[in-house]
Amino acid sequence: MRFIVIKAKYIVFAAAAVVLLAVMWSFTSRTVQVFNVNGREIPIYCVERGDNKIALTFDCAWNDDDIDEILDILDEYECKATFFVVGDWAQKYGDSLLKIKNRGHEIGNHSYNHADYTKLSSVQIDEDLAKCDSIIEEITGSQPKLVRAPSGGYNNTVIQTCEGRGDIYIQWSVDGIDYGDADPDGIYRRVCSNIKAGDIILLHNGTKYTAKVLPQILEKLTKSYELVTVPELIYTDNYIIDHTGCQKKAQ
Repeated sequence: MRFIVIKAKYIVFAAAAVVLLAVMWSFTSRTVQVFNVNGREIPIYCVERGDNKIALTFDCAWNDDDIDEILDILDEYECKATFFVVGDWAQKYGDSLLKIKNRGHEIGNHSYNHADYTKLSSVQIDEDLAKCDSIIEEITGSQPKLVRAPSGGYNNTVIQTCEGRGDIYIQWSVDGIDYGDADPDGIYRRVCSNIKAGDIILLHNGTKYTAKVLPQILEKLTKSYELVTVPELIYTDNYIIDHTGCQKKAQ
């Protein structure tokens, strides 16, 4: 009887060791999606690339007055962009949303009505994102997998909620600051002055001058860079994100 008890103990210890090794393997081999700085999780701001790819993004929250013009300009320069769309914007301007989709551009979730996500619970954020997803899917036939919070406002709850949904949270590394009374020269300078491979550019539709200065911006950028959608820029597995928000291939 004592022999049987000893054997049972060894079996238990062996099983525990196997479980421990499995857990250790999962942590050392899993994809790292966010970087933690003093307890704050950092999402993707830009990407370390060995080529000349950059991503142009537009946040859509106000009107659709310039969508046709923006899409025509992108076609002219043979560029693809990513449009982060607010759900109630999609409801109002479904035809424009469908044009974006049909012209080969990527669509991301930008909340339902531009609420401040840093003031919402995880459940509230999830419900809001799901509402926007549903509207976009109803119009385009597919759900977005990219998220950008209103005004870029995020905290750990926002990032963890997106991760839990299987979404990828995207910030930006170059801000055109093209809204309000921003002048065309200033927009152009902010976008084009310090651009580098792997950058993610933020612009908006529904502004005074974005569509007007866009040809000048693309004329400059397309001489040195290939403009692609965010999914074509980022890595989807085996990567890390450093303290600056730069996504890199894991070594």
